[in-house]
Amino acid sequence: MAKVETRAERNIAWIEQYCHIPEGKFVGRPVKLSADQKEWIRAIYDSPTRTFILSMARKNAKTATAAFLLLLHLCGPEARQNSQLISAAQSKEQAALLFDLASKIVRFSPDLTQYVLIRDTAKQLACPEIGTLYRAMSADVATSMGKSPAFVVHDELGQVKGPKSPLYEAIETACGAQEEPLSIIISTQAPTDADLLSVLIDDAITGADPELKVRLYTAPLDADAFDVETIRKANPHFDTFMNKKEVMKSAASARRMPSSEAGYRNLILNQRVEARSPFVSRQVWLDNSGKPVDDFSGMDVYGGLDLSSVSDLTALVLLARPADTWHIKPTFWLPSEGLAEKARADRVAYDVWANQGFLETTPGRAIEYEFVAEYLRGVFDYCNVKAIAFDRYNMRFLKPWLERVGFTEEELERFIEFGQGFVSMSPAIRELESLLLASKLEHGNHPVLTMCAANATVVKDPAENRKFTKAKQTGRIDGMVALAMAVGMAMSMEGESIHTQAFVDL
Repeated sequence: MAKVETRAERNIAWIEQYCHIPEGKFVGRPVKLSADQKEWIRAIYDSPTRTFILSMARKNAKTATAAFLLLLHLCGPEARQNSQLISAAQSKEQAALLFDLASKIVRFSPDLTQYVLIRDTAKQLACPEIGTLYRAMSADVATSMGKSPAFVVHDELGQVKGPKSPLYEAIETACGAQEEPLSIIISTQAPTDADLLSVLIDDAITGADPELKVRLYTAPLDADAFDVETIRKANPHFDTFMNKKEVMKSAASARRMPSSEAGYRNLILNQRVEARSPFVSRQVWLDNSGKPVDDFSGMDVYGGLDLSSVSDLTALVLLARPADTWHIKPTFWLPSEGLAEKARADRVAYDVWANQGFLETTPGRAIEYEFVAEYLRGVFDYCNVKAIAFDRYNMRFLKPWLERVGFTEEELERFIEFGQGFVSMSPAIRELESLLLASKLEHGNHPVLTMCAANATVVKDPAENRKFTKAKQTGRIDGMVALAMAVGMAMSMEGESIHTQAFVDL
């Protein structure tokens, strides 16, 4: 009895019969899919799939694979009468890449050219006989969605900063009218856990939704970044059609020049790292995750308080040392009104964090220091507060509320002014860095503090003193500023390495 051909086997056979390699060393030759490509196709088509995420390093034929799948749905065995197909990217240039590859595949195929019309100016492919239409879209061009797409490719979704993308949401919502829509996501990894692609990948890995599937090729963060076996883990096609010489040149360059390492780790090793150098690396931060004590009652506590103006993030970070490591308890405040809009503007999940209890909100559109004062009153009532370091800028607005909730003169004296310039911050940053490198802090991966850590970089003065600065305009670092102040105050008062007089800039 003849073996029954599966849906995936049919699609694999169609691609290898009608598609040609669009560019590169073997340009124009008939496609011979790799073992990995065939496995991806089986995963997509031999069981119900709503979304398939394919994440690996660059130059592994992600876009070419997506182009083959696109043509399957435009004019191949997966095509549906009068259906729309879309590819989406964050820029016009990126959006054009998939269209260009698919167009080249069509032009190389005598069979496909008989059925597919190429509209270069509009970045569209059409199959009039079936009524299917494909078009490329980008986030920086306002485009009417039109009919709901049956097939979507989200190209380099890792470029989306934060957990939300209006373009992604609009397209995925539009797919709802289709009976069995299929979305393909192809991308190297996003820089942080809070970015949209990371959220989707982490959800897929749980297996909670069997129709959400992922194939993630990434090198372990603790592996030798320049070893060929590490590189193979992120590059499934390293031994088939990749240019090994160029890949190893990139590794050698990154080894020589540390400023290139972050980009190398993201693009070649497909790791979640920023392309610029943060104050603390992702791996070092993870090494300090731990399980911090949640209740500091009765303990000696040091704090750092970074007071915001009007509507920005206010941060309080408390430190206690119940054993041989310092435990962190952060609290953050934002105004409740306009929280969702601020989340979109900063591209972080403030609204989600507020619902999860990681972020406190105050009524109105501006920070109400009354709530901060009430919280501090509780801290002083239940803990042995040794000192709270504060940024002088907004303390004049908080102090009346502290007095109103019953702070005594003796308690107010435990609030110690802490300058934000190079002279004050540099010793505190040095101590914070030492604790992190020694894995002597436990922060529990608090998402708001982790966001601040990912955004914090340092600048130096001519004397090599350091202070924090933001890596991007919308990046919040308030939690790391407060943490550095708390660490500096703790080290000063416990007499371990920093002297108190260093804390106030003249």
